[in-house]
Amino acid sequence: MSEALTQLVEVMDRLRSPGGCPWDAEQTHETLVKHAIEEAYELAEAVEDGTRDDLREELGDVLLQVVFHARVAQDHATDPFSIDEIAQAVTDKLIERHPHVFGDDPAQTSAEVFANWEDIKKKTKGRESVMDGIPVAQPALARAQKVISRAAKAGLQVNDPAGVGIGHQLLELVARAQAEGVDAEGALRDAVRQYESAAREAETAATEGSPN
Repeated sequence: MSEALTQLVEVMDRLRSPGGCPWDAEQTHETLVKHAIEEAYELAEAVEDGTRDDLREELGDVLLQVVFHARVAQDHATDPFSIDEIAQAVTDKLIERHPHVFGDDPAQTSAEVFANWEDIKKKTKGRESVMDGIPVAQPALARAQKVISRAAKAGLQVNDPAGVGIGHQLLELVARAQAEGVDAEGALRDAVRQYESAAREAETAATEGSPN
C-alpha cells in the first residue's frame, strides 16, 4: 500500500477509535449508504461536466467511502474484515474473471470477454438467470437499460407485455438508446443540465426585465 493510502487508513482508524470523532464512531453501513450513493453521483458529474481537479476530489470522496465502510466492518462482532481483505478479494476476482489475460483462455474480442465474464459470475455466484445481480435500488432508467442489455447479450427473444402508459414509452426509448449505443442515464443527465441552464437564463432574463 502506498504511503498516502496507508495514511488515509490510519486517519480513518483514529476517527473511529476512542478519543476520535463521535460522529464517525456512530456510523454504520446503513447510515453511510446515502453518502456513498451521493458521492457516486458527484463523481459522475465530475466526469461528465467537471475539471481535472473536480475529478480528483470526487474520486477521493468515493475512496473515503470505501475506507470508511472497511473500518466499520472491522468492528463487526462476529464477522469482521479489513481493507486488506477487501482489496485481496477484488484482486482475486479480477484475476479469476480475466482468464484471457492471466490464464490460457483464447478470448480476443470484447464480446467474447463479456461472455466469459457472465459465465464465470453465473458459476461463482450461483446465478440462475442473466437478470440476477441487477440492483433493485439502481435508478429506474439505468436499471432498465441494464435489463435490456443483459437480455440482448444473452440473445433472448423477449415477449414484452404491450403497454401504452408512460412507463412503457420510456422503456421503448431506453431500448432505442441501448440499440444505438447510448447511455440513457447519462443522456438524460446531459439533457437536464441543458434544460437547467436554459431555465437559469430565463430566470435571469425575467428578473432583469421586471420593474423595480
